[in-house]
Amino acid sequence: MSEEFNRLRVLWPDHLGLARGKYVPAKYAANGVRHCTGLWALGYDRQMTPETPGAHWNDGLPDLDATYSLDAMRPGWEPGTKVVVADLSDHAGPIGVSPRGALRRAIADWEALGFRPYVGMEFEAYLFTPDGQGGWQPLDTPGAYVYGTGPAVDPHGLIDAIWEACEGADIPLESVNSEYDTPQFEFTLHYSDALRAADEGFLFKVLAREVAHRFGLLMTFMGKPMSDRGGSGLHFNISLQDSDANNVINDAASDDGISQLGKQMVAGMLAHHQALAGVCAPTVNAYKRLRPASLSGYWANWGYDHRGATVRIPPERGVGARLEHRLSDGAAVVHTALAAVLQAARLGHVNQLEIGAVETGNGMDTIDATVGVPANLSAALDALEADTELVTALGAELVSQHLSVKRAEWERFQSATTDWEIREYMPFL
Repeated sequence: MSEEFNRLRVLWPDHLGLARGKYVPAKYAANGVRHCTGLWALGYDRQMTPETPGAHWNDGLPDLDATYSLDAMRPGWEPGTKVVVADLSDHAGPIGVSPRGALRRAIADWEALGFRPYVGMEFEAYLFTPDGQGGWQPLDTPGAYVYGTGPAVDPHGLIDAIWEACEGADIPLESVNSEYDTPQFEFTLHYSDALRAADEGFLFKVLAREVAHRFGLLMTFMGKPMSDRGGSGLHFNISLQDSDANNVINDAASDDGISQLGKQMVAGMLAHHQALAGVCAPTVNAYKRLRPASLSGYWANWGYDHRGATVRIPPERGVGARLEHRLSDGAAVVHTALAAVLQAARLGHVNQLEIGAVETGNGMDTIDATVGVPANLSAALDALEADTELVTALGAELVSQHLSVKRAEWERFQSATTDWEIREYMPFL
């Protein structure tokens, strides 16, 4: 083994978007690793929801195998450490509740039609610093402004450190800038085939948060971490290639340069819009971001270079033609959300759906669209469960596991007394 490679960090995405895994000494890297299936029943509170699919609650919580090829190892961002993103299996084969497995199925479904999906991602995130009382407060960046760069928006040099870590880890960070609100940043990753893109998006989130931690800062990809500032999204920029590597979203012969296939994909995304929210916006907090006039992916609409539309068709054509899906936030499980969007798009194609009218409102005080996302997480989970076509495409076992854990999360929220309630009522009642 080379001097730089002392250990392997095996990582894989779980149902909460957390990076589960283990460190393995380099000399044992070929052995693979195992984990307890009970983690599929866990919520963020570390409590288990009994009999959740995939957890094998009644079978003694056995092991699952995290498997990988040594050829898939990549540079890490810790000294002497390489990284690999693992697949999950047990004695019966691939695990049905695995987010990475769901994305593999979505890719295979598109490849069966003769197309290979490519994806670029845009993440938004806020930075927080300790408030001295055990909590967190927004990082003070008084000189910040939208599309800012340099020390005025990054006084600690954190963005420089993230950029350097991404270069070392071979994560293709394409651009970084400060966003409209402070201290918010946007990170764009270069496009790649869908599985590699999702792996890199997953690893980027881990890397960015860990580099921030070394600075004593907290980076959060929550959809709406502060009520008085804008939300943070995760945008998927999707294209397809045929067997000759042609971008089939593009069609130079059409009036707008977008193919019929591309328009069917848009129609599929919008036909399954409310169900997609249950996967792409999988937290209670997500629905604080998803509001009308928020440029967030609230409406089931599409437009040309229109940020008030959930599906935006950017102006590039030719090899750069793509569809930008804007519903997700960074709390979504990258692999699962991308799998769901790809499956919805595929269903639009196989069912030959017709694209609706283009959005002509400005997305703020005027809007053509009439269908928005469900009002909250509970309603979105109901919409997901009711969309049997999307459930089947995404994977019934994965969806059932997701519903079990997330409905338990919703119940915890419903029974919790919030800080808002304390501030609003306690002085008077």
